[in-house]
Amino acid sequence: MPKNENAPKNPALKPVRGTHDILPADYRRHRMVVETARRVAAQYGYGEMSMPIFEFTKVFQRTLGDTSDIVSKEMYTFADRSGDSLTLRPEATAGVARAFLSNGLIQELPLKVFCQGPMFRYERPQKGRLRQFHQFGVEILGVPTPQADVETIALGVHILEELGVADKTVLEINSLGDSESRAAYREALVAYFTGHRDALSEDSRARLERNPLRILDSKDKGDRKLMAEAPNISEYLNDASRAFFDTVLDGLKTLNIDVSVNPRLVRGLDYYCHTAFEFTTEVLGAQGAVIAGGRYDGLVKQMGGPATPGVGWAAGIERLTMLLPQSPEPTRPIAVIPVGEEAQGPAMTIAQILRENGYVVDMGYSGNLAKRMKRADRMNACAAVILGGDELERNSATLRDLDSGEQSEIPLDDLTDRLSAFR
Repeated sequence: MPKNENAPKNPALKPVRGTHDILPADYRRHRMVVETARRVAAQYGYGEMSMPIFEFTKVFQRTLGDTSDIVSKEMYTFADRSGDSLTLRPEATAGVARAFLSNGLIQELPLKVFCQGPMFRYERPQKGRLRQFHQFGVEILGVPTPQADVETIALGVHILEELGVADKTVLEINSLGDSESRAAYREALVAYFTGHRDALSEDSRARLERNPLRILDSKDKGDRKLMAEAPNISEYLNDASRAFFDTVLDGLKTLNIDVSVNPRLVRGLDYYCHTAFEFTTEVLGAQGAVIAGGRYDGLVKQMGGPATPGVGWAAGIERLTMLLPQSPEPTRPIAVIPVGEEAQGPAMTIAQILRENGYVVDMGYSGNLAKRMKRADRMNACAAVILGGDELERNSATLRDLDSGEQSEIPLDDLTDRLSAFR
């Protein structure tokens, strides 16, 4: 990125490391992702909800676990003036589960919701990874059958198709099995990694004692080398878990959704089970996952509620915007241009009437006709409504097509209808 010579020298005037300002041109891409995801999720029967940006720290400690990198290294945690420990949300699923319990929504099961907004993690900033980032997520609570997994994945595919980026991604999927299968796999991992304990990173040695599956999430090069020879969870699935996974794969095949089974794709958190999946891309380098999710039947119970099955995913909005083939163009405005002081008031009235009728209108605040026409050109206006003293006397305005250059004088009463061609 070229150096901005106009950038402020005062560090206090720069954004905090790992955050960024989303300026209008970039926000059009951001909004396109969010609005597309909203529209498609609504077609699948999901309702939108919103949770607070910060929660009591225990919400995340109970769900993500003290041994996870998120809790131990990445959370933004602070004490408020009452002494309560609060945390800026690092992810949304725990908040959805908390809201489900807080608002007594068990009577509304099955519950299908989506949400979007900023998340916060203290990580090393790089392409596709920020300390304040944005996610769009969907959750289904109360459905224990594989059909929910298939529908949730199909929703992700549909959104990627609508955005025009599906061909840049690959759907990777795996089964984590049920609790019995995971227990057997855990024992196998403990036996394997215990034999290589001295070669493990310090973090992974701690995980070996408390949750060995989290070793498989390690980014340490030495750990990853050991993972190549570690046992696969597919070898420890019982019959029920294999049947569940086969049903998911068959359902995706029925919907013509291509998948790549990745036996190394796991989730280290205890409440995850059965389906785990990611939509990955090679376009963004190391940060290749644009959507990640899975089934979490144990989450609500772990938070102190009744056993409630769940499945969902989260998409990184910034990462998806980087995949968009082009930035959506803003709506071309209509320029309302008063000529002379006496036309200023009537021009403001006309501009307001047009806006109330659904037109995008720009009106310069000062300058002669030439300067205002230059502004209209910079704004890429499609038409100009020119209002001067002569036009006012005839209760009319000059309408100029800024693409063709054609212009005509039309009565003000007909202006709204005549501009319909420029919507």
